[in-house]
Amino acid sequence: MTNLIFDYDGTIHDSMKTYAPAFRNTCKWLSDNGYIKQKEYTDKQISYWLGFNSTDMWKQFQPELNSEIREKARIMLGEDMAKRVDNGEGSLFEHAEEIMSLLKNQGYRLIFLSNCRIHYMERHKRVFGLDRFFDYFYCCEEFDFIPKYEIFRKIKLCHDGNFIVIGDRFHDIETAVKNNLKSIGCGYGYGTEKELSSADIIVDDIRKIPDAVKILL
Repeated sequence: MTNLIFDYDGTIHDSMKTYAPAFRNTCKWLSDNGYIKQKEYTDKQISYWLGFNSTDMWKQFQPELNSEIREKARIMLGEDMAKRVDNGEGSLFEHAEEIMSLLKNQGYRLIFLSNCRIHYMERHKRVFGLDRFFDYFYCCEEFDFIPKYEIFRKIKLCHDGNFIVIGDRFHDIETAVKNNLKSIGCGYGYGTEKELSSADIIVDDIRKIPDAVKILL
């Protein structure tokens, strides 16, 4: 059995549709209340933070903020995104559903592994019907926010067969490298060329993932 470990945001989910406006709204609240200086952020600057767990993101993004304010901002951004997803503003990448269905029908075991929180994972399972594709779901909150490569070492004991990691950020490629696994870097996502440089194959279109998997087997 071949297990395909999929990242979610930036790999399957077109996260910027909800993350960018929620990010800007939260930063406006922070600046309006004098916690940070007002600043305009580009989509590229915002997308850098996709893939981090939300606690680490705020620690790195605004390390000078009081921890209580950081936590309030974290919650605010998450709630804003949740409302947008529930309102139909979010979406998976074009062709994501057909590719996930194809891989499932080809007999691969699909595993969801994300640096998200439980409520985020459950909401997206419900809104996008992710149970159609994934056999197992794991998120970092269930493992006290340890890095993905360490989470893999815990979950691999539950699954027989070989593993291929598929994702768009350094957290995903790091998981593969540190665990001696094959990997597919998703160049259409939010990571940089440098982040994906250690991937075995880099694809620039989600529709190329099935062929990349076959090459790595």
